Amino acid sequence: MIPSGSDALTVGLLVALEAMLSADNALVMAVIVLGLPRDLQKKALRQGLVGAFAFRIVATLLAVSLIRVVWVKLVGGLYLLYLAYAHFSGRQDANAPRGPKKATSLLGMSPYWSTVVRVEAVNLMFSIDSILVAVAVSRVPWVVVTGGILGIVAMRVIAAQLLKLVERYPPLVDGAFIIIAWVGLELAIEYLGSVGYVHFEVPKSVSLALIVTIFVAAYIYARVKGPVQHALDPTEEQATELLTDDPQV
Repeated sequence: MIPSGSDALTVGLLVALEAMLSADNALVMAVIVLGLPRDLQKKALRQGLVGAFAFRIVATLLAVSLIRVVWVKLVGGLYLLYLAYAHFSGRQDANAPRGPKKATSLLGMSPYWSTVVRVEAVNLMFSIDSILVAVAVSRVPWVVVTGGILGIVAMRVIAAQLLKLVERYPPLVDGAFIIIAWVGLELAIEYLGSVGYVHFEVPKSVSLALIVTIFVAAYIYARVKGPVQHALDPTEEQATELLTDDPQV
């Protein structure tokens, strides 16, 4: 299948959205491996992310199929709306980095492999929002998989710059959550249309145009407002160093 201009634009938007949403999540995963001996930290993070890549592809392909089920649209839409509400009401403390805890065994596994599994689980848990957004914006499997994977790769390659960007310009992340709220609303509208409560649908071209507008508006607002100085605590500094020292992590 030859990619259309709309598909290419969608991939670009998903890459940007994934990168914005994944920056803080990467920091949390880095904190998890800090509980291991220093010589094992990068290896555990790398192996955890490799496994998470595979899980991410399977979960995305499954979501492409499930999102066609009527009630899944309602559940997914409400979940995305809740995430946006939690972000703007300041209740996303669960994603905030915490001090490193010593690695412990899980289900009989060694502390090392238990940590790798935790990294994979956290990565998958944090990717639910971006997977839902991706399959709501496009139902084309290669588009949502490509956008998600490239976004993660981009975040890994430019981790240092991206972390500094989202820390200094919070409106960029706010813009991402406004997009999440819009996509949640769009899924809810699709559900209401499927059960006959509303008799219109939002054209994909209109939805994409609105998402682009939100991105641009968030960027302009962030630049006008100016950078925010953010002092990292010692744990965040360690995690950031772990993420940025080795570009292959």
